[in-house]
Amino acid sequence: MTASSAGPSAEAIAHFRSLFQPLTQEGLTALAECYSDDVDFTDPLHHHVGRRAVMAYYRELMAEVSHCHFDFRQQHVLDQRCFLEWTMHYAHPKVRGGRTLSVAGCSHLTWRDQRVCRHRDYYDVGEMLYEQLPLIGWVVRRIKQRI
Repeated sequence: MTASSAGPSAEAIAHFRSLFQPLTQEGLTALAECYSDDVDFTDPLHHHVGRRAVMAYYRELMAEVSHCHFDFRQQHVLDQRCFLEWTMHYAHPKVRGGRTLSVAGCSHLTWRDQRVCRHRDYYDVGEMLYEQLPLIGWVVRRIKQRI
């Protein structure tokens, strides 16, 4: 995967960010247009290659959660790369009684021809999921306190 010499435009980044405020089923068509056909997507739980696979992941995610939106705090652009610091707010009916939960994270995006060709998310999956589960959550929180 090679990147073109021009980095992402401010408009392309702003449009990408806007589609996560909130992230909805209805917005997925527009989000798909932000990714290259050969996009490589990784987060702590998943790895998908290709726009179709990534969008199938998003559709599955959106079918599971009650709502999901991102508050972006910082943005750093360096050549073809963009780093977005965010807090994700989400609710899942099977986690913590469907209450809204929050987790901080960062996306590392590589752009080519004004589209994302590599998307890597970093966040604490324990904070997002495991700490929210009965019994397992208590154990994970205790381990983190002792480390």
